[in-house]
Amino acid sequence: MDDVQEFRYRAPQRVPGWRAGTHAGTAPGAGLEFANHLRLQDYPDPRRLDLRASIASLRREWLVRVNRQRSALTVRLLVDVSASMRFGTPSKLEVVAGFARALGHSAFRVGDAVGMAAFDRSERPELRVAAWRHRGMGEMLASLLLQSRGGAGGIEGLREAAALLAGRSGIVFLVSDFQWPLAGLGEVLDGLAPAHIAPLVVWDAAEVEPPATDGLAMLRDAESGRSRTLWLRPALRARWREAVHEKRSALDRMFGARGLRPFYLQGGFDAQALGNHLCEAEA
Repeated sequence: MDDVQEFRYRAPQRVPGWRAGTHAGTAPGAGLEFANHLRLQDYPDPRRLDLRASIASLRREWLVRVNRQRSALTVRLLVDVSASMRFGTPSKLEVVAGFARALGHSAFRVGDAVGMAAFDRSERPELRVAAWRHRGMGEMLASLLLQSRGGAGGIEGLREAAALLAGRSGIVFLVSDFQWPLAGLGEVLDGLAPAHIAPLVVWDAAEVEPPATDGLAMLRDAESGRSRTLWLRPALRARWREAVHEKRSALDRMFGARGLRPFYLQGGFDAQALGNHLCEAEA
């Protein structure tokens, strides 16, 4: 476990719950953040008696300081395991497995629970993992992802998997290459409230940048299995790059309309880059 990457994440809003952790919480407890004063009879903890506030009280009541504790939360991985996620070297799913290891390790270090839901054309119940606090969660999630076999992807599968998480607080890392029509994605994102969504877009360099030279290229659709032979030329490469730009712009607009900034994973998982991105998003 010593060589597993680690990154920092925080919920952008206060989290409910009585279990102590590292996130700003709503519950009173043994934290350092002052919340308010209460009467001693309402909050019978004489250790927190505030003599100055009690003397200044108009009613001359004994007052105690009430602080907010920092709380733990639940982190869930909502991941696309469709056939297109097996493209690339290393495959996009191997990159996601590296992220899952780092997520499990990072969450365990701060006392958060981790769970997972997965989808291709439908929700994958055999990859469903209830949220749990355990040192080996990252390795277990990574192993499940690498052993999975997926078919075509799509919004219906995401909708089914997201329905399992609807109405739950915490953080949801939504991980996919989004290589399917985006119609309906906004409704799914809205349905995940009140959780905070952290989108990760996983692309391989070979799908975002066409070959540099002209010539015949054999292309295969990972989702449908259909193959095509194309003669690559400057005009086609320009259209290729334009299509990638349009896809990225559409994703940025979709997430940006909800105050979210996607993180683009390409070529491998970089924990430091992800941690910096999440810190910037919190600022």
